[in-house]
This record gives sequence, structure tokens and C-alpha cells, in this order.
Amino acid sequence: MAAKKKTIPIFVWEGADRNGNRKKGEVQAKSSALAKAQLRREGLNVLKIKPKPKPLFGIGGPKKKGITPMDIAIFSRQLATMMKAGVPLVQSFEIVGNGHENANMSELILAIKADVEGGSSLTEALRKFPLHFDDLYCSLVQAGEHAGILDAILDKVATYKEKTEALKAKIKKAMFYPIAVMVVAVVVVSILLLFVIPQFESMFQNFSADLPALTQFVVDTSRFLQDWWWAVFGSLGLAIFFFGYFKKRSRKMREFLDRLSLKIAIIGPILEKAAIARYARTLQTMFAAGTPLVEALGSVSGAVGNIVFSNAVNQIQQEVSTGTQLNKAMTNTGVFPSMVLQMTAIGEESGALDTMLGKVADFYEAEVDNLVDSLTSLLEPIIMSVLGVIIAAIVIAMYLPIFQMGQVL
Repeated sequence: MAAKKKTIPIFVWEGADRNGNRKKGEVQAKSSALAKAQLRREGLNVLKIKPKPKPLFGIGGPKKKGITPMDIAIFSRQLATMMKAGVPLVQSFEIVGNGHENANMSELILAIKADVEGGSSLTEALRKFPLHFDDLYCSLVQAGEHAGILDAILDKVATYKEKTEALKAKIKKAMFYPIAVMVVAVVVVSILLLFVIPQFESMFQNFSADLPALTQFVVDTSRFLQDWWWAVFGSLGLAIFFFGYFKKRSRKMREFLDRLSLKIAIIGPILEKAAIARYARTLQTMFAAGTPLVEALGSVSGAVGNIVFSNAVNQIQQEVSTGTQLNKAMTNTGVFPSMVLQMTAIGEESGALDTMLGKVADFYEAEVDNLVDSLTSLLEPIIMSVLGVIIAAIVIAMYLPIFQMGQVL
């Protein structure tokens, strides 16, 4: 079992600066001696220091929450803003870290700050946290450090993260609505079959005539579900579990599902346009940061979100590395629309590839937004109609024997 990560303590201090002005604040360090040494390096004479008391019953102070990609985007934007304002990197980390509402994010920022303060480059410090800072992020920061434009690169990274997270949110919105309605439909039908139909069945037992075929089918389904509900729901749960298990571990299965998803009506075009938008946005950000094209394509491959397009980017990278033009290599994959190919060719010829890729990304992100809105408005009446038909069929099946008995009488 992995050891539990130890939290770096926070110390409250009081002291004076070089001019004798009284100062007080908080500092994060592994011990009070290290905290004093850190403050002395900042030109402060510490008069009093003690561990920060923990709040009673855990009330107050920043709350511990999971670190989301949007937290990383906001952190990047804040750090870029601080550096553009002329605030030193280490001090920027301290300001952003101590002011964060999420305790986990605050610890992460201050841990990076401690590494940078200890002599590590920002890229080296970030690479210690691959769960939150992937190779693409670290590569961009490294390019910014080498070129001496870290603030501008962090600004581009923040914009990139914000746009990609917005795109992911749109895709989730497109998938969530139909799945949520289907789950509600299953729950409603299950309640009817398990609890409502048995009440009618006890009444039908007094009928001397045979039940209508539709009624008999519903009653038999209800009996089966009452007797085997544990097997039905257990099998459904196991199917979902194994689907998720093998989807994570089998590349062939993921590739099959990604290819299949691109062919699904309505959903397929959304996923295709989202993959193209990610490709263009990621390549634009890398290229604008001064990353060589071949190296940039290596990072783009893992960011497109679909194995079909990931394989296409790998093929493009191999062809570009042998001297093929980018638009020609993209054409050879057969997965990019002509508009994307033409705009890429114009960008290459004019020397403004990053600008044209940005326009492609903007266009396809807007297309995804429009398609998601159209999908929601289109699926809502369809799904509600299907759900209404199912429930209406069950209700009619239950009242058919009553209608027949009324006709006999």
C-alpha cells in the first residue's frame, strides 16, 4: 500500500523587514528552522514563529477538493498575470498558493514553489506532478523558459487549457442528456414492472378469459423481473464494469469504439469536429510557442482525444520528419476535411501557420457548440416520445382486459 502523502506544515510568523517595519504572515516549510531560513533569505528578521493552529472541527480555511484541469488553467492564468506585472516567479507562487480556496491546489502550488526556490527550473518542478501537468504543458513551459518569454507562454497555456476544457464540457453535455433520459426511462419502467403491474395481475387472476397478447407479454415480463431482478441488474452492473475495465486497458477495444463512435449519426460529426478542433488548437499553441513542428506533432497525438485521429497525427509526424509538407501529410491520412487542408496550406505558404490553425480551431469549436445545441433540441422530443410510447403501451396493456370485460358485459 502506498504511503500517505505528508502535508507540509504552515507557520505563522511575526518580524520586521530591513527598514524595521513590522511584518507578519504565513509560510509553508517542513520545519520552523527551514521557515526562518526562508524568511531570512527574503530579508526578514523573524521575531516570533509558531505552527498555524488547525481550525476547530475543520471549519474555516481552504477546503480540500480534487484538483481539476480548470484549476490548472486558472493557476496558469494567475501566474502569467503576476509575471506580466513584474512579480518574481517565487513570490508569484506564494501569492497564488496562499490565496487559493482549494487546500490541495494550494499545497501543489507551494510544493512547486519550494522546488523552484531550491534551484530547480519550473519545468523540472512541474514534471514531478505528471497527474496535473502533462508532457504538453511541460513542453510549452520549457519552450517559454528557454526563449525567456515564460509569461507569454503561460498566458497561451491558460488560453489553451480554458478552450480545451470548454470543448470537453460541450462534448459531455452532448452525451449526458440522452444517457440521463435513458436511465430515467429504465428506472420508471422498472418501477412499473416491479410494483405497479403485480397489482393489476392480482386483479386479472379473477378473469375467466385469456388475457390479450400485449397484456400477457407485460405480465410475463413483470414476473420474470420480479423473480430474476438480482440477475438482471447484476448482469447490467457487471457489463458496465467490464466495459469500463477493458476500455481502459485494451487499445484495440478503444480503437474499435472510437471508429464506431465517428460513424454514429449526429454524435459522430460532433466527435469528429471536436477532434479536429483539439488538433488545430494544440498544434497552434505548440507552434506559437516556438516548438519545432515534428516535436509539436508528438504532443498533439495524445491530445486529440480519439485514436483514429491520434494514429493520423502519428502518420503525419513520420511524413513531416522525412520532409513532406504538413498539408500534404494531412491529406494522405484521409481524415481531415478539405477546408482544414486548404487553410493549413495557406498558413504554410504565408508563414502564418499558427494563425490559420487558430482560425480552424475557432471555427470547429463553434461548430461543436452549434451541433451540441441542435442535438439537445433534436433528441429531447425523440427521447420523450419513445419514453411516452413505452409507458403508454404498458398502461394500455393493463387496461385492455378491463375494456374487453366491459364489451362482454
